[in-house]
Amino acid sequence: MLHVVLYEPEIPHNTGAVGRLCLATGARLHLIQPLGFSLEDKYLKRSGLDYWAEVDVRVWPDWAAMRSEVASDARFYYVEVQGTRPHWEADLATEAEIYLVFGPETRGIPPALMAEKPDSVLKIPMLGTRSLNLATAVAITLYEAVRQRGGV
Repeated sequence: MLHVVLYEPEIPHNTGAVGRLCLATGARLHLIQPLGFSLEDKYLKRSGLDYWAEVDVRVWPDWAAMRSEVASDARFYYVEVQGTRPHWEADLATEAEIYLVFGPETRGIPPALMAEKPDSVLKIPMLGTRSLNLATAVAITLYEAVRQRGGV
């Protein structure tokens, strides 16, 4: 199974759009608190359209709580501008559970989390900008995993 982890997301529009992406691909969405909005936020629901109730979403009080529930053979990939290799070089076709981790919009993934597996920090190559919108970055990476696995 594919998992998308939003670590302390700040913008409801992005989280709603990511929820739709997860629903479209069969991925589970994990939200690590604190959130920069309420899950009842009208913008979250507007971005997720009427699909939000169908999204497989888990809300965790913190990173440690989520990690304690994850299988030991799960693979974590951290998508960040400081990544050392392009996202398409990661082996996302494995049978193992894959967790794609994205940081908050204004701060990115904390360095301590990426230090857990520095060889698993991926980047989305880009020119002319320092970053992409969070939902766009999730879409690029999630659909590469779907492609490698042979489709939804």
